[in-house]
Amino acid sequence: MDKYSTRCTVSKVDFFDTLTIKNGEGKKSLSWRGRRLVVIALVHTLFVLSYRADIQILEGDISGSRILGFHLTDAFMSFQVFAATHEFPINLIIGTATILLFYALVGGRAFCGWICPYTFLGEIGEKIHENLAAKKIIKRREFDPKWRYVFTALFIAMSFASSQLVFEIFSVTGIVSRFVIYGYFHAIWFAVFILLVEIFYSRRGWCRYVCPIGATYSLLTRTNAVKVSWNKDRCDHCLVCIDTCLVPHVLEITKKNAKLDGDENKKEFRLVGGDCTLCGRCIDVCHHDALKFDNGFKKLI
Repeated sequence: MDKYSTRCTVSKVDFFDTLTIKNGEGKKSLSWRGRRLVVIALVHTLFVLSYRADIQILEGDISGSRILGFHLTDAFMSFQVFAATHEFPINLIIGTATILLFYALVGGRAFCGWICPYTFLGEIGEKIHENLAAKKIIKRREFDPKWRYVFTALFIAMSFASSQLVFEIFSVTGIVSRFVIYGYFHAIWFAVFILLVEIFYSRRGWCRYVCPIGATYSLLTRTNAVKVSWNKDRCDHCLVCIDTCLVPHVLEITKKNAKLDGDENKKEFRLVGGDCTLCGRCIDVCHHDALKFDNGFKKLI
């Protein structure tokens, strides 16, 4: 992908071309999307090796696992367990606290961009959706992303009422993860159904408007050390970043706040809002390099 000679919108660039990127000197390297998919593949390769070859580095699946014997637990699943059983076992507390601390420091919804196995399918579906929309075969439909919090509360309430982990039945993240690790089971057809809904009805609808896992991690953003920063002087407002972003309202809010900021000498603004997944797609496509990762850890050294 050559962002300096092409407006790299979702519909214009082939999906697999976006896995590499040319710099200003014409040299190719992995894009941020390419790096993310490598990380997702590596995580699930370790899960598979644990199950198939008994190589115990990363055991379990995306909902609950152990890395070198240390417990890791998806926070939303833990909340379901507490709602359903009214108990919080010590291993669950340790695993949940570890995960929450990591994402609170590193980057809230980074799980969605860098770990969730449905991301790969969702981004392919996104490409197909935009191609169909560009040809006016389907309509683009958008909804309020706050619906995720309604679904989050609903699934917790259902777990409380039924004493069952209700969301785990519908969790596309968990279904795809278990499919990769353990092989075929019937629930994978629900994930296929969700993918088809995203292709033909609403782009990235599950991730944007339903998934309570993303909603949970979106609350852990105030202390994030790693965020995307935007340089207003370099930006020409071409809106390609908005086109490629899973959560474009994050960029829109940041740019709006920059206009309201009274400091005319201030050039760089860190993205605000809890929905950024740190996927790096906006950085990949910006032909003026107005967007970059801002590593707050370096400022502490």
